[in-house]
Amino acid sequence: MKTPRNARAAEPPQPAASDADAGAGAGAGAGASAAKTQRGIQSVEVGARLLRVLADARVPLAPSDLAAGADIASSQAHAYLVSLTRLGLIKRDALSGRYEAGPLALRLGLLHLAQEPALREAVPRAAALAQAHNCSIALCIAGPQGPTIVRYEHASLPLHVNLHVGTVMSLPATSTGRVFCAFLDDDALRAMWRNQTAQPVWRGTADRGAAGAAGTTGTTGMTGTAAAGKAPSKPDDAAPELDAAFKATLDTIRARGFELGIDAPSPGVSSICVPVLKPGLDPGLDPGLKPAHDPRRALRLTLTAIGATGALDVRPAGALVRALREAAHEIAEAAFPASPASSASSASDSN
Repeated sequence: MKTPRNARAAEPPQPAASDADAGAGAGAGAGASAAKTQRGIQSVEVGARLLRVLADARVPLAPSDLAAGADIASSQAHAYLVSLTRLGLIKRDALSGRYEAGPLALRLGLLHLAQEPALREAVPRAAALAQAHNCSIALCIAGPQGPTIVRYEHASLPLHVNLHVGTVMSLPATSTGRVFCAFLDDDALRAMWRNQTAQPVWRGTADRGAAGAAGTTGTTGMTGTAAAGKAPSKPDDAAPELDAAFKATLDTIRARGFELGIDAPSPGVSSICVPVLKPGLDPGLDPGLKPAHDPRRALRLTLTAIGATGALDVRPAGALVRALREAAHEIAEAAFPASPASSASSASDSN
């Protein structure tokens, strides 16, 4: 009798696996799955290479520059750029033909920033400060090129300064930049100094040509390129040359917890900048200790009040300085609540 073509040969019954065998098999399968690289879509990853080149450059790029940076042929890059433009991840300037970040990329970036607890707590307080004190309030975080405005609340009165979301502040020339110099950790600060010449940064409208020729400025306390509000010229010279006056300025900022900019860097415009620090030791306990050396005191963002000179209350003991410092403290406490263990430790120390 012939066996049907589709029939299977009879197989002897297999013994049932024990619980131990089953557990071992499951564990081995899980390990193999974890070790195995998940399959992705190669074209998406190629498109992401173009986006990374654009993000690293931080300036609009020509199609040929994007293709070269992503290491793909120009003809191949064109198709990707068309699709990325349709998605809104990039946009093309009609005059120059260069590509820059598109509206969807900006929305994703803002969505990412909104997850930062300190920024989330700072936004409503910045709006309240601007309304209560009739001044503009800028929220800045550490960007690759320097302190970057991520939220800007306008005052009701017009203010003739070109500040907006995305503006990068000069480290030596602005009150915000000097606060970052005082409180930011050394590695991040060195990287910022290297990158300050990579794209234009806001140094105000004052003509500092004479100051640059003299080699120093009264507001920055720096010498050479640092005095002119520029990063060091040599790639391997990551840190600015700080003179004794500027070092003393940074010590003062750490001690009192804020910085002033009066008629500088733009004549007729003044500012007050306050840091938001992750809770830890309060500024002023040890002026010689850079707060960022303590991981509990990492700089999260800054609050900067900006207004017309004469209208902005820049008194160190004035209402605006007090309001900014109170807001910074509230933001830090709300964004980084103390754990029960640390609270108990603090209570025992006080007893």
